[in-house]
Amino acid sequence: MAATLHRLRSLLGAALAAATLSMACVSVAEAAPVPTADGEFGTQIVGGTRASTSTYPWVVYLATSSGFQYCGGTLVAPNKVVTAAHCTVGDSASAVRVVAGRDDKNSTAGTVARVTKIWIHPSYRDVTLGYDVSVLTLDRNLSQTPLPFATSADSGLYAAGTSSTILGWGTTSSGGSASRYLLRATVPLTSNSSCSSSYGSDFNATHMVCAGYAQGGTDTCQGDSGGPLVAGGKLIGITSWGEGCAAAGYPGVYSRVSTYAAQIQAQL
Repeated sequence: MAATLHRLRSLLGAALAAATLSMACVSVAEAAPVPTADGEFGTQIVGGTRASTSTYPWVVYLATSSGFQYCGGTLVAPNKVVTAAHCTVGDSASAVRVVAGRDDKNSTAGTVARVTKIWIHPSYRDVTLGYDVSVLTLDRNLSQTPLPFATSADSGLYAAGTSSTILGWGTTSSGGSASRYLLRATVPLTSNSSCSSSYGSDFNATHMVCAGYAQGGTDTCQGDSGGPLVAGGKLIGITSWGEGCAAAGYPGVYSRVSTYAAQIQAQL
């Protein structure tokens, strides 16, 4: 891939490599974690708080057959999950699990579904070239409520300053440890011109949207790739890449879902 791993916020680790999965994934993380008394990262994350799948039933995570979480995803139909192409490229459906209804990765709550089909946008080559979208077909219908996704009629949801929600189980600092629990944060969408100033020609407004504060401090990070960017009750973005995590002047970059709505719908 042309993009560097820190841009992808990759969670390629020993557990992932051992499972022979090649995903270079990103996650929902915030800046400078503060450990709680029990050693876990709690709500003292800048801009982030614990969240529940009872509130966000459509947020899921991708795991290896051994249970290692490496990316996020969004349930958009009872048996369909939207995630990032860079989370699934090169992998077989039989190696992937989708976990729904589980806030605590160490618990056995919720449902673990197998994947029967992986669709990757045929134009995907690298995150900085766009098309970072994938649709997974599950082996069963889940009971969780799916989330509608943005279409070309939802251009208003992409206005600069729009308040959006990010979720995931990823690292709580760049290169740090992944969160045991589902976390959420609120970030504003940035203007295309501002994102272009940050990332230059790597940013393409047709395929991407950026979100974050100018001063940084709240962002997605390693392990959150494929997870949702939500506004107006719809999935508007897929966590894709960024320069570090929560760095000032470098917002998170998300696949612009409305651009791919027709292709996603075709998979449903």
